Amino acid sequence: MLNKSEIRDLLELRFKKDIHKKLSQIPKPCALKDIYKGAERIKQAIDNNEHIAVVGDYDVDGVVSSVVMAEFFDDIGYKNYQVKIPNRFKDGYGLNLEILDELGDAKLIITVDNGISANDAALICKERGIDLIITDHHMPPPILPEAYAIINPKQDDCQFPNIEICGAQVAWYFVGALKEVFGIEYDMSKFLDLLAIAIIADMMELRDMNRIIVKLGISKLNTTSRIAFRAIKEYYGKEKFECDDVSFLIAPLINSAGRMDDAMNSFEFLRSSDLNKAFDYLDMIVDFNNSRKEEEKTLFESSLKDVSEDDSIIVTWGEQWHEGVIGIVASRLAKHFKKPAIVFSIDRGRAKGSARSVGKLDILSLIAEHSGLLSSYGGHKGAAGLVCEPCKLKLLKEALNKSCFLMDMHKFCSSDELLGDINANEIDYELLEILEYYEPYGQKNPRPIFRITGAIVKNEKIIGKEQNHLKLILEKGNKTLEALFFNFTRHIKVGEQISIAFSISKNSFRGLVTPQLLIRELLE
Repeated sequence: MLNKSEIRDLLELRFKKDIHKKLSQIPKPCALKDIYKGAERIKQAIDNNEHIAVVGDYDVDGVVSSVVMAEFFDDIGYKNYQVKIPNRFKDGYGLNLEILDELGDAKLIITVDNGISANDAALICKERGIDLIITDHHMPPPILPEAYAIINPKQDDCQFPNIEICGAQVAWYFVGALKEVFGIEYDMSKFLDLLAIAIIADMMELRDMNRIIVKLGISKLNTTSRIAFRAIKEYYGKEKFECDDVSFLIAPLINSAGRMDDAMNSFEFLRSSDLNKAFDYLDMIVDFNNSRKEEEKTLFESSLKDVSEDDSIIVTWGEQWHEGVIGIVASRLAKHFKKPAIVFSIDRGRAKGSARSVGKLDILSLIAEHSGLLSSYGGHKGAAGLVCEPCKLKLLKEALNKSCFLMDMHKFCSSDELLGDINANEIDYELLEILEYYEPYGQKNPRPIFRITGAIVKNEKIIGKEQNHLKLILEKGNKTLEALFFNFTRHIKVGEQISIAFSISKNSFRGLVTPQLLIRELLE
């Protein structure tokens, strides 16, 4: 049985290999290849009043990256620039000929959170005399685009430490290099709130420098002068943002515009300087998010028909499934079945897919093994995008399953989340403080899961708009515990003895803070 002291020790062990534990220790911009070459070119463009275009991406990371670059230009008073975030449905992903034509007389294009695979677009830029600076964090292809400068920590000849960082962090580093090149005083910490959201939303590893940035970023989120976050706080009646608010509230809201309509709405929302205008954007984004939830529920239910218990990886598809939610559905399937999942939408002779991993499985490497069946693919260890011809989907599903069957899937999926059995008497306010200290939880720092066996159900109540959640009062020894079981898998009767795996969250009611168990699964 674990006690609080042992729990603290086990959580502390997770970070023993971290090199950067303070903001002052994180790598400097000079660790990134081409960063000063790119910064000098921007300084030259600004000195000559050249038209600069920033091309982002429609997810949270891409939107935040775009905001970081735009805010820097605004802060130094440079106005001859534009931001283009491609529309998922109209433009597709990344830089292409249509977007280049749209950018008019831009002599310098900066990509943020994309561009590392934009070989064709880079050649067109070269032909047109446009200098292209690529800032990205996705895995580089064997042949890099012919760009003026490429800033990506994953390049072979880049000196940046082996730490997964997101596109917004690369853009932030780029601004750090620009600050040096311009020789100006500039507060780089002003972006920490945005970086925390991008890191969490893009499922980066929450160890090392990412951990410190997110911890400081959450703190910044509660003191920031950004009107957008003030609007979210007021709209949802939040006194204070917690880590989970980023994962379950802020990131889904920012993501929803790009998923359902156009990510420029989220870009403008984050840049709002007027509270009324921010509320207008927020109303729109909340509507997008509600539509997203409905679409996701429908698609998740549709996807279940193709799932076989025998499959090692879930691969499912449908005609004109909403492209904006296939990634979320893949996440839900992966979580539900504890297997990697890929969901495809077939439209106009093309199958566009979104993949999500489980545990330590590198989904991008798995997909790369079958590149011969694909038109294109990209991403990182935890999540990837891929495109193939609809006629090859069955073949791809068979090939992926064969690869997974040969792997020791248990090795990848045996979660290091379960810390062990806990004495019910150890679950108190002090334990909440210990667990809070080791936040943020996520990739490589999973939320601790505990186990209790033989708890007696003293009370049960079905709750939720769709009556799909359970609220339980449990008794173990002389300790009474409150528990929630979201999307419960079976009814539980009063008087029943149950064994559960659960995480612990903070329940605040009228100023009183108490521990609350969140049941992950019922154990037989």
